[in-house]
Amino acid sequence: MRSRKRRGLRLEWVIAMGAALVMPARPAVAAAAANTVTHTTLHVETRDQDGQMRATAAVTVTGADGLPAGGAVNIEDGSRVLAEVKLDGSGQADAVVELPGGSHSLRAVYTGDATHLASSSTPYAVDSDSGTTPNFQLSLTAIPPSTLPLVLTPGDSGTIQVTITPVNNAALTAPMFVTLSCSGLPNESSCTFAPESVEILQNTPASCASGSPASACPPTSQMVLQTQRQGTSAKLALPAGSGTGSSPIAWAFLLPGALGLGGLAWGARRRRRLHWLFLIALLGLVTALGTTACNPLYYYRNHGPPITPATPAGTFTVTVTGQASNGVTAITNSTTMVATVE
Repeated sequence: MRSRKRRGLRLEWVIAMGAALVMPARPAVAAAAANTVTHTTLHVETRDQDGQMRATAAVTVTGADGLPAGGAVNIEDGSRVLAEVKLDGSGQADAVVELPGGSHSLRAVYTGDATHLASSSTPYAVDSDSGTTPNFQLSLTAIPPSTLPLVLTPGDSGTIQVTITPVNNAALTAPMFVTLSCSGLPNESSCTFAPESVEILQNTPASCASGSPASACPPTSQMVLQTQRQGTSAKLALPAGSGTGSSPIAWAFLLPGALGLGGLAWGARRRRRLHWLFLIALLGLVTALGTTACNPLYYYRNHGPPITPATPAGTFTVTVTGQASNGVTAITNSTTMVATVE
């Protein structure tokens, strides 16, 4: 008996020692997975469209383990974010940006995710010929505490600054007004711009030094993306004396109906008993409809205000669009950003 007990104790001791050796290794494995180094590559193809160069940026992000990464990538020209796109299941994404005349240094900046570190591509030099057609370019900047990519919980909002950079505006013969809008928002969310429309003149600056006043810089607009949390709508005000007694609204329906039925009964000359039974049944039906679930007030008392749904969770690509006219043709330019609702 003693030998069996000793063997049992030895076996438990071995199992406990093995568990002690294995358990500390798990956080280390998780930490390693959460710090996977990534590699970002960028390839750019350009073409001329309506006197302005349009560049298509193809991005690929892979981890050190050779597997594709997830998350978002910014396409930057110097310090400006021209577009933000979401990586697909293969760790790839495409973005289309408009480039004014001059030299540009494009790069793709991967912002990282829960298991991958951030990285950026080698700068890609692009030279664009200077045209003469008035145009504009959109770029995005997050206003703290908001960041790009934008991450929100239902009920929160994020603020993004949209910069409208004029292109060849010296050739304008009249002011150019750029109207901003957005699309691709998740359900139960909205976006607003302040201001919604900006004016570009012949002398509107296309760039400014850091710390310059707003009058010496390209015009901007603040975009607020608002989500919605689940809850109930505002409580309705009940009519005075509607707690348990009769409702004036119900009488507004019942009284004309009762008078009409009374008139029918008064004019009936034959089969009085059958007519009275029929009229009493109709009166009972109208009364039931006015005081049960067909009455909105009844529904409100018994079920309360309606429940508003929350903005659904997910990652969405939001498109910011600017529309204008240079006095000859209509102009539409756009950029994208990534918004995640958790």
